[in-house]
Amino acid sequence: MILLVGAGRMGQALLKGWIGQGIGPIAAMDPVPSSELKKFAKRGVKLSRALGDERPRVCVVALKPQILKTEMESLRGIAKHALMISIAAGTTTNSLARAWGRDARIVRAMPNTPGAIGRGITALYASKKVNAKDRALAEKLLAALGETLWVKKESLIDSVTAVSGSGPAYVFLLVEAMAEGAQREGLPRDVAMKLARATVVGSGALLDADKSSAANLRVAVTSPGGTTEAALKILMSDDGLASLMSRAISAARKRAEELGKT
Repeated sequence: MILLVGAGRMGQALLKGWIGQGIGPIAAMDPVPSSELKKFAKRGVKLSRALGDERPRVCVVALKPQILKTEMESLRGIAKHALMISIAAGTTTNSLARAWGRDARIVRAMPNTPGAIGRGITALYASKKVNAKDRALAEKLLAALGETLWVKKESLIDSVTAVSGSGPAYVFLLVEAMAEGAQREGLPRDVAMKLARATVVGSGALLDADKSSAANLRVAVTSPGGTTEAALKILMSDDGLASLMSRAISAARKRAEELGKT
C-alpha cells in the first residue's frame, strides 16, 4: 500500500498520476480534507483525517516544511518498515533520520507544479539506507508527475529547488512582465496578456519538440539588425536578464539552505 501524508495540490497531483497509471492500493491522510480530495475516495483512495494502523510499503510525505517539522515524529512508527519519501523543501535527510530513526530509508524529492498536469520534473536524492529496489519504487511514484532525475549530493537539492522547484513562478512573472510591457506600448490589457501567455506556452512547446539548444533556438529568432536583436541588447546586457536570474536563483538556494538549518 502507498500512504500519502498531506494531500494539497502536489499530493493530489500524485494521486491523480498514480490512479491514472493503475498504481495502488492508496491511502491518503489529511487532517482537513478538501472537497477535491474527497472526490478521490470515489476512485478507490482510502481517506483518513489521522494516522491509523497502516503498514504501507511506502509513505510519501507531502507536507509543507513548517508543518513537517511539527508532525514528523508521528511518522516514526511507519518509518520503521516503509520507504519514506519527503517532498518538503529545505528538510534534510539527517533531520528526518533524527525523527524517524537512523535506519530509516529516506528519499528526498523536489517536484514542481507542472506536475499537476504530468509535465513536471522531479529531482531525487537517496540516503545511504536506500537500496536499488527502493530507488526504483521512488522513481516510479514520482514519475507520475513527469520526468525524474537523481542527484548524488543532497546539497544539490537546494539548487534544484531554486531552479525547477521555484522556477515556474519565474516563468509566470515573465508573462506578467511581458504583458505589462505590451500595455505600455498601447495594447489593451486582455490582448497583451493573451499574446504574452500564448508566446511563452508556444515557446515552451517548441523547446520541448525541437532538441536544438535554447541558445540556437534564440539565435534562429534573431535577425541581424532586427527588432529581436534590439530587445536582446537590453536583456543580455551586463545587468540584464542573466544577471537578475543568477541573483534570484542564488537567493532561492540560500533560503532553502536556511530552511534546512532552522
